Amino acid sequence: MAEQESNASSGFNQLNLQQKMGVAVGIAALFALIAGLWMWGQTPDYRVLYSNLSDRDGGSIIESLQQMNIPYKFAEGGGALMVPSNLVHEARLKLASQGLPKGGNVGFELMENQRFGITQFAEQVNYQRALEGELARSVQTIGAVAAARVHLAIPKPSVFVKEQQKPSASVVLSLQGGRLLDSAQVSAIVHLISSSVPELSAKSVTVVDQNGTLLSASHDGGSNEGLDANQLKYVQQIERGYIERINTLLIPMLGANNVRAEVSADIDFSRTEQTSEVFKPNQSPTAQVIRSQQSSAVTSSAGQSGGIPGALTNQPPVPATAPIVAGKGASTSTNNAGPTSQQKESTVNYEVDRTISHTVLPVGSVKRLSVAVVVNGNRKVTDAKGKSSIKPLSDAEKEQINNLVKDAIGFDQKRGDSLNVQVAAFTETKEVVEEIPFWKQPYVIELAKDIIKYALIAAAMWFVVFRVIKPTFRTLLTALSSMGSVKAVPDERANTGAQFSAGATAPYEQNLQVARQIAQQEPKIVASVIKEWVKE
Repeated sequence: MAEQESNASSGFNQLNLQQKMGVAVGIAALFALIAGLWMWGQTPDYRVLYSNLSDRDGGSIIESLQQMNIPYKFAEGGGALMVPSNLVHEARLKLASQGLPKGGNVGFELMENQRFGITQFAEQVNYQRALEGELARSVQTIGAVAAARVHLAIPKPSVFVKEQQKPSASVVLSLQGGRLLDSAQVSAIVHLISSSVPELSAKSVTVVDQNGTLLSASHDGGSNEGLDANQLKYVQQIERGYIERINTLLIPMLGANNVRAEVSADIDFSRTEQTSEVFKPNQSPTAQVIRSQQSSAVTSSAGQSGGIPGALTNQPPVPATAPIVAGKGASTSTNNAGPTSQQKESTVNYEVDRTISHTVLPVGSVKRLSVAVVVNGNRKVTDAKGKSSIKPLSDAEKEQINNLVKDAIGFDQKRGDSLNVQVAAFTETKEVVEEIPFWKQPYVIELAKDIIKYALIAAAMWFVVFRVIKPTFRTLLTALSSMGSVKAVPDERANTGAQFSAGATAPYEQNLQVARQIAQQEPKIVASVIKEWVKE
């Protein structure tokens, strides 16, 4: 064993510089390849733990991961923090128990560590900061919102009514890439903020996105023409409801692929209030109710008055005396009596029927419906024997379908509803589903990636072993065998003085051929042999 090691050492020393470097590089490459394969096999699969973290949250999370001895790395230009896939859920739960990530906004936890002796102003400022942070966190829970900041302007309360001011708020949103907020979502954010601050009205809340676009324009008293998102959704819901009614009735009769229905609904969203006052006469005399009654009577006499004109007429009358009766034909009075008139007036006021009505018309009532129904006129009917045939619709069936649709939608001709039921032959169209080629399947792509990776590793190993290490060791073994032959040749030359090789019976031509080959492949070894001969 020692002799082999000595021969190997002496043989390696006999190699030139290029051969020595080749052997060293081959051995280093072999060890590097083995180490790389082992490390590659030990490398875990990393998954995203959190993305779009603020600097404060990122530093706190990294510190916690280091304390828990969980490896991590960054991806996507530092925008995502990744940990081994088998530790993702465990790390999230442990970080959540520590209140991480905080989202970059300070909430009511700011009030937990109040210093002793803090002023009322500082306490009010901390409360406002905490409220702003909590509102920002609530807004960030919306899927399209990546980040949010809330600014509250809360005036100082005053005991004077004229000096009291209402609070206001401003919200700055950073939306996700390619995402937008509709008017209903903006309205929800506005009402969320206004409902969280006392005496804050929705008109005092301003919402702006990261591009500086005012999103709450419809809440600042501007024009709000057209339908909003809720009204459009309501119209679509009404139309879908009528379509479902029609399909529910006709599909069992005609089949799922033989009916197509569309409904257009005209909805009245105007708010209307009516107040009316109606006076009606009493229909029955017995039902009359006297409200007030007034009567008066005047009696007057139109006879002549006798007397002496002048001052005596104004004297009070003298006592009456009995008249002197002269005879039957004599007059019983000195004055002639004139005609007498009487006047009576009566006024009766009765109660009059009066009706006052205040009507508020509902919002969202249906003004008009336009319904179009198309029925397949060539239906395929399968008989008891399993044979299919085309059966057209009869007139009775068409009339029945028309009546069913009218009853389903509550057809009202006075309202202006229109119904159009048409019978047409449907064209059979087969839905062509584009099949994904086999080589585009996700699992095939992943398998191909693994195969290519392992093939590259195998090619690298083959190149290092068969192109670097094996030629180098072959050269080393050849040199070692040549050294043994050369050493045997001088010993035998010294003993016999007639042959070159170690074998005594070897022919001269064979030894000469070996010597020439050695001289061509290893000139240094030949030179060392000649030096030994010269020394001897």
